[in-house]
Amino acid sequence: MGKHIIEEARRCLQCKKPLCTKGCPNQTAISDMVRLFLDGKMKEAGKMLFENNPLSVICSSICPHENFCEGHCVLGRNGAPVQISDIEHYISSYYLDQYVPEKPALRRDGRIAIIGSGPSGLTVAFILAANGYEVTIFESKDKIGGVLRYGIPDFRLPKDLLDKLKKRLLALGVKFRPNMLVGPIITLDDLLNDAYAAVFIGTGVWNPRPLRIKGETLGHVHYAINYLKSPEAYELGKKVAVIGAGNVAMDAARTALRNGATEVSILYRRGEEAMSATRHDYDYARIEGVAFSFFHAPVEITDNGVRCVRTELVETEDGKTSLRTIEGSELFVQADSVIIAVSQAPRSNLKGIEIGKSGLVITDEVGRTTREGIFASGDVVTGAKTVAEAVSFSKQSAAAIMEYLENRRTQA
Repeated sequence: MGKHIIEEARRCLQCKKPLCTKGCPNQTAISDMVRLFLDGKMKEAGKMLFENNPLSVICSSICPHENFCEGHCVLGRNGAPVQISDIEHYISSYYLDQYVPEKPALRRDGRIAIIGSGPSGLTVAFILAANGYEVTIFESKDKIGGVLRYGIPDFRLPKDLLDKLKKRLLALGVKFRPNMLVGPIITLDDLLNDAYAAVFIGTGVWNPRPLRIKGETLGHVHYAINYLKSPEAYELGKKVAVIGAGNVAMDAARTALRNGATEVSILYRRGEEAMSATRHDYDYARIEGVAFSFFHAPVEITDNGVRCVRTELVETEDGKTSLRTIEGSELFVQADSVIIAVSQAPRSNLKGIEIGKSGLVITDEVGRTTREGIFASGDVVTGAKTVAEAVSFSKQSAAAIMEYLENRRTQA
């Protein structure tokens, strides 16, 4: 691994205007990272990465790098791009093991409640705690991480990384309240009444979106976001059909193969080029044996599988394309179990802030909600996005919270 990382770093052209940085949602200074690494200043490189993105070790593992940094590398135009993600992960992992944070000497006025410990909550917690604020994280489950722990399989993201991040937050003085779902028992009003100067909401999107087709409530039908939380709790049988073609669908399909299934098929109503899954995850799913049935639209789930119709793309009068069902094209896909993976929506637990029709929290460009002192960012605002995008948005929200608290202090 070490030799590979060094060789990749030496391939970097050290561009004066690095497009890789422009392609990163967090504007990571990749050229500087590589230069420091090759100069033997790995701790400095790690510090720079961590201060720019507290979840650098996570993003370097699971982000769609082909769309971000590596997809913009100039070497990729005529060959293979520099494997920036591997270099970043090597440095970030090393730094996380070496990093021993201390509570800031300057303690600032203002207690902040963070609801949810997914990518957004963790990012805001690190930034606020490092700046001397008292932070408490409320997490509905027993461990931190949100979608990082309960929505991404271990083979893509080792969970010990999340445990290390928690230890660093504890060292910064952050408090945790696990198994605490804010909304039904403790409300936003309760938090504000208990002297929390600001509240940040980063609860993600955990409600599966149903297909609304016949048979969806049968006992062998499951939602991917639920299945990925605890795959060992499910008895799927040997043949599994997964409906959907995003990254969650790929994770569910690959996890099923690792938990006893021998045949896993992904059913998608459009073609390969329309999938929302990254090419990386699609390729790995194929290599591991997942079968793909494109232009298959499920219309009913039965006890023995999924009834589908074939679809096709047709050109419309305005020159665009639309999807059309092919008459008389019904077919049946046998399956012992069916997993539905067609997106997620937020839960509506929180009252007292404005929510859009889709269930997403309404905010301005930096995460201010319609109620003073309450902020939100990440998937609960934007819908399902990448971890890097959640971090980028949440960094702006953290800055807005600190500005809000400073204005309160000066006006007091």
